[in-house]
Amino acid sequence: MELALDAKAALGEGPRWDARIARLLWVDIKGKTLHRFDPATGEDAATPLPAMVGAAAPTADPDRVLVALEDRLAIVDVNTHELEPLADIPHPHAGMRANDGAVDPSGRFWIGTMAIDEQPSDGALYRLDGRELTTVLAPVGLSNGLDWIGDRMYYVDTPTQRIDLLDWDGDEASNRRPFVTIEEGAGSPDGLVIDDEGGIWLALYGGAQVRRYSPDGELTEKLEVPADNVTACWFAGDRLFITTARSPQPLGGSLFVAEPGVSGPPARAYAGT
Repeated sequence: MELALDAKAALGEGPRWDARIARLLWVDIKGKTLHRFDPATGEDAATPLPAMVGAAAPTADPDRVLVALEDRLAIVDVNTHELEPLADIPHPHAGMRANDGAVDPSGRFWIGTMAIDEQPSDGALYRLDGRELTTVLAPVGLSNGLDWIGDRMYYVDTPTQRIDLLDWDGDEASNRRPFVTIEEGAGSPDGLVIDDEGGIWLALYGGAQVRRYSPDGELTEKLEVPADNVTACWFAGDRLFITTARSPQPLGGSLFVAEPGVSGPPARAYAGT
């Protein structure tokens, strides 16, 4: 485990590797910024946003990035900082925001929601269809990590202390059931990503750790992180980038990188623009 960037983020999240430009997209939710990190030079370019940003995803144009703001989805131009609106998020009440999101194998963006005070709430998981959001799962307590492989979709609703498994037919997800339960005292399940062998890498917020589970649900690896609040992870080839949030440790809020001995695919680009 190495320090990639002493970012001092308030709440670093959502790493996504854009292989076309060899940059890692990530967000500082509470810092209201989108970042593009260049591991080759150490340069980290920040794009300020008008609200908290829960997630980001590449689009067909590497300079135009889909961002999930507190109450809406938009495309931001990283050069001009201009925003193109896509869809409003239909929060059932005030005090909610977008959280983790990802692009599915069909190129559609999925986004989850949560309460700003992080208490279990009337969150939901939505799918962006055109310029409208379709509800996929509701209610959920705190929608978090999700990813797809083959006929499987994995999903985290943090208060359940689980990774759930759903059947995936290339269009819809169904038959949600428990896949792995995180034991008491190990931290809270947060972001996740799937490697090229089908293993599921899970960030543990409050647990100072990233874990790998096999497709059978067996715990096969633990990576210790020098910051308690581990939020998410994503592959850049055979490197695993890890985001963290502010914590008692000096490096809380930093970006870390590990070489876990397995590779993973780059982020999928949103196909809607």
